[in-house]
Amino acid sequence: MEISPRPLSRGTARRRLRLRLRRLLPSAAGVCAAVLIGGCTGTPGPERTEASSWQRMESSTRAAPPSSVNELQTDYETVIKNVLPSVVQIEAGNSLGSGIVYDSKGHVITNAHVVGEGRSFLVTVATGEEPLTAKLVSSYPEQDLAVIKLERVPAGLRPATFGDSSKVAVGQIVLAMGSPLGLSSSVTQGIVSGIGRTVSESATGGGTGATIGNMVQTSAAINPGNSGGALVNLDSEVIGIPTLAATDPELGEGAAPGIGFAIPVSMVTTVADQIIQNGKVTHSGRAALEITARTVLDDSYQPAGAAVVEVVKGGAADKAGLRAGDIITKVGSSEITSITGLAEALASDEPGEKVVVGYVRDGEERTAEVTLGEV
Repeated sequence: MEISPRPLSRGTARRRLRLRLRRLLPSAAGVCAAVLIGGCTGTPGPERTEASSWQRMESSTRAAPPSSVNELQTDYETVIKNVLPSVVQIEAGNSLGSGIVYDSKGHVITNAHVVGEGRSFLVTVATGEEPLTAKLVSSYPEQDLAVIKLERVPAGLRPATFGDSSKVAVGQIVLAMGSPLGLSSSVTQGIVSGIGRTVSESATGGGTGATIGNMVQTSAAINPGNSGGALVNLDSEVIGIPTLAATDPELGEGAAPGIGFAIPVSMVTTVADQIIQNGKVTHSGRAALEITARTVLDDSYQPAGAAVVEVVKGGAADKAGLRAGDIITKVGSSEITSITGLAEALASDEPGEKVVVGYVRDGEERTAEVTLGEV
């Protein structure tokens, strides 16, 4: 199944979601009554009473949920109590998204595609019903992250606790918190389905076109409006920001259930700290060949590589001997057929790493070892 991700901001913020409710009345077939029938055998009353007590005790024992279920429910309730007050709703023009309170100074981190081109926003925090105004600090579309700041910090504003990306593992239980479809303070649950995913976001429909590496895949239900919210573990720690949901072309671009992606917390904190301290991202931590390239097609009009248009003088590719006109077809073990594929191949690498780049020059296949630079 081919899937393609889509950003999770919600258009038309003021449109009310109409919910059709059905009263759930018990049907006759679904109602069971236990009846104790005594035979005419002359059995003394106390024995019948003892049997009734035993049956009531057995019934009570069967009805009691396992202690592990109660413990898990308690864990859920504790996490929600700890983290949900740190998750906010952001209104940016006609779109609606979510955000996470980053510090006590009123900084809120969210997705770049949530803020879009906006500079001023309305933010509804858990401590009050009236929206507060916030201004953009800086947006970093390359990683689909942004930081805004409340103009007035309300009493009781609670920053979230951020976890450790290295401790995120497949199978961990997680909760997704945000404002899907405008329903603020909503929570869904699932597990970490995969780690280390590289996903390219569409540049249409409000997306930034970013290629993001090391994303966390989750089965927790995330929907339009969840963008910028929190993916949380059972230690009440934010481990990612829900950003993309998979769509299935065979379902008319409908959502592929149970497949969502969150930006890892390591990248979230790296970007947020730089924006708050410097007003912009100064060190992306993202590897680059330091070239300008475009997708080239073969004789069958199929993508066949990334053609180098320009090489940054003194950059990584230049030092390795690559030049304009070369067609990159491989990076490490990854086959390259497009500029998107090239970005995805580099997304999980770090500046300073060495990779072998395969390319074609004048019809001849060649290789070069490149020490990666930084975006």
